[in-house]
Amino acid sequence: MNLRFLETFVWLAKLRNFRLTAERLHTTQAGVSSRIASLEQSFGVRLFDRSAREVTLTAAGQKALAYAERIVMLGQEMKRELSDPDMPPGVLKIGVVESIVHSWFPDLAARIHREYPQLEIEVTSETTINLCKQLEAGALDLVLQTDMQHGAGVENLPLAEFPMRWVASPKLNLEGETLDVADLAAYPLVSFSRNSGPHKTLERMFSVAAERPVRVNCMTSVAAIIRLVADGFGVAMLPPAIIQRELGEHSLHLLRVNANFPNLPLVGSFRTGALLAENVARLAQRTASEFALNMGPDIAIPPAAAMTAPAWGATDA
Repeated sequence: MNLRFLETFVWLAKLRNFRLTAERLHTTQAGVSSRIASLEQSFGVRLFDRSAREVTLTAAGQKALAYAERIVMLGQEMKRELSDPDMPPGVLKIGVVESIVHSWFPDLAARIHREYPQLEIEVTSETTINLCKQLEAGALDLVLQTDMQHGAGVENLPLAEFPMRWVASPKLNLEGETLDVADLAAYPLVSFSRNSGPHKTLERMFSVAAERPVRVNCMTSVAAIIRLVADGFGVAMLPPAIIQRELGEHSLHLLRVNANFPNLPLVGSFRTGALLAENVARLAQRTASEFALNMGPDIAIPPAAAMTAPAWGATDA
């Protein structure tokens, strides 16, 4: 069965005109007629009724069309696969923390589309702890998050680091002053989710420096943290990389605080032997590195200069 003849049959069924079909396939009307006649002889049935001004499918032609369309589609897919074996089809399931979603992930998504135009990606945005559980369970192929994974059969690729800074709304009138941790304790504190690395670091910091216990308001949504702080609810420790718009609009200000806070590490984790996930993780590493170089060391640090041992445990940024 000739695939080109079937393609001609499909187009003639759509266009119902020999001349238009010939133009579409860059052949002659006689060539179209000859291909259809060969198919009819091969099947032993008439496929078209040629008695009217427009050719129409016979009952047998209607039945044959569904099969022909599927065969033509499979033939085209086979041709693409064999002519470009490095372009994998299918779906890659990626988990991404919000700190990456709000910074360089859109650039990565565009890069994946350019490198693998046939590849579909499904993106899940969650906390690091939940994403790593899903990777371990096989529900995700690649996670872009904030903690080195040490389980068997998992590999890690350093992506970048985000410096962390205290931020507040100009409504609180805190910019310009040099503050200490005790000063910050007078305001509601907003942080990443409970038991995350940033949350644990905040608790340690305030347990030592503050005179009284402080309550940390934990959020699993980075967007919610940004909105609350911009509205003047309290102060937060955030990466400037994810609040560039708010800083530019002056809805948030960076504060001067005489206490250091560890950088936020960004890591790509995938199962050993998952070549496609590893390749996309390396695309993520290049994307994060370019973002860091463009933004400068106060905003992001590329992997060559980053990824010493994190100063906290599992993080959920």
